[in-house]
Amino acid sequence: MSISENLAAVRERIHKAARRAGRSSEEIALMAVSKTQPAERIREAYSAGQRLFGENRVQEFGLKAEAMQDLKDAEWHMIGHLQSNKAARTAELFRAVDSVDSVKLAEKLDAAARALGRTLEVLIEINVGGEAAKSGVAPDSHELEGLLLAAPRLKALVFRGLMTVPPLTDDPQSARPYFGKLRELRDAIAARKLPSVAMDELSMGMSHDFEVAIEEGSTCVRVGTAIFGERIKA
Repeated sequence: MSISENLAAVRERIHKAARRAGRSSEEIALMAVSKTQPAERIREAYSAGQRLFGENRVQEFGLKAEAMQDLKDAEWHMIGHLQSNKAARTAELFRAVDSVDSVKLAEKLDAAARALGRTLEVLIEINVGGEAAKSGVAPDSHELEGLLLAAPRLKALVFRGLMTVPPLTDDPQSARPYFGKLRELRDAIAARKLPSVAMDELSMGMSHDFEVAIEEGSTCVRVGTAIFGERIKA
């Protein structure tokens, strides 16, 4: 199937999952994860109507960005683990960073965005499975609390919600408890009505489990393989 056909199939699956959950599919954004994909394949997705894209590596996207700068209404999000020394370049390239996992990184992004005279939307990445090999802050950690309390002074950052990558298994249903945990954490934070912290976004669900994520409240699913096919090795 072509990328256009794959996108149509994914959108139909989103629609059906939303209907099962009693939701409108318009509440759910589809992010095409374009990491390792060459510019021409991203353009193919763009031509099929896709506008929201996620990239994992700053350097890789920087090499592709010039070739796609004419795609004026495309929206690029950084979704991979980000080192604070890449904050300046990230602020230049991306509209949003969906993987903020420390106060130090948030401060670097804020300073970089201020220097450019712009704002960055951000999500806090939560390590819901407590996996040592994964980035993200623990749901009950001091680091999460520090990020939430730092938000009012980080004027160039707009805190929009939470993101997670649950433990990977063959059974999509096994991710359900983790998605539910992130939704509950989002609700608990929202109930605190913290200044400068919005909890509108729940970015969760990938190619193998996005339908379960939608049933558990996801507002953005990050889909790569189901759109572009098997990943091209970097």
